[in-house]
Amino acid sequence: MSTENGALQHPNEPHTNGVAQRLNWLRAGVLGANDGIVSVAAIVVGVAGVTTASAPILTAGTAGLIGGAISMALGEYVSVSSQSDSERALIAKERQELEEQPEEELAELAGLYQAKGLAPETAKQVAIELTRHDALAAHLSAELNIDQSDVVSPWRAALASALSFTIGAILPLVAILLPPESWRVPVTFVAVLVALAITGTLGAQIGGSSRLRATIRVVIGGAVALIATYSIGLLLGTTGVV
Repeated sequence: MSTENGALQHPNEPHTNGVAQRLNWLRAGVLGANDGIVSVAAIVVGVAGVTTASAPILTAGTAGLIGGAISMALGEYVSVSSQSDSERALIAKERQELEEQPEEELAELAGLYQAKGLAPETAKQVAIELTRHDALAAHLSAELNIDQSDVVSPWRAALASALSFTIGAILPLVAILLPPESWRVPVTFVAVLVALAITGTLGAQIGGSSRLRATIRVVIGGAVALIATYSIGLLLGTTGVV
């Protein structure tokens, strides 16, 4: 055990601010990389169903990488901006209520702790002590589960999403361009499925779920996407549509 501000803590349990958010970032990074792998792999394998020439595969794959990274970043920015704006508005509202109605807010905080199981006298004493220490932080935590120092940044979210997607997307591009033409599709299939098994395992480990189940799920999903796009490309190529 270790101590921080006089409190006993187990070393294998997270107690610091922002742990949940950091885990969310890590999980989002793994999912972004997974999306990049599947999306670009599906594109390049689909093109390879028509032709194994390097130029069209590189063109389509690069376009998919850039478009996908921008799309991921934009979507994450819009989503996190809405969350951030909402959190900041709630913080401002709570700060105003504490300034205008301190007694009512103290009673409300005591009521919240009483509802969690504390005796009325204990709940009131806890509310008083927490208010003396940091009234805003106490109310944000008890009422809204918000840490004012841990409000998410939309720019960081967008950058992290674009970066993770790009890292994942590079793998199928390299896998399909480096081998000889006759080996490009099988090598890409193997490389992508191995990479998906790794991201599936990491995602399950972060989320605390079954690694085997998560890995099988993501590998099967990726395999279906690759088979579907390659089959469509092969069909279009053999029928002379493209």
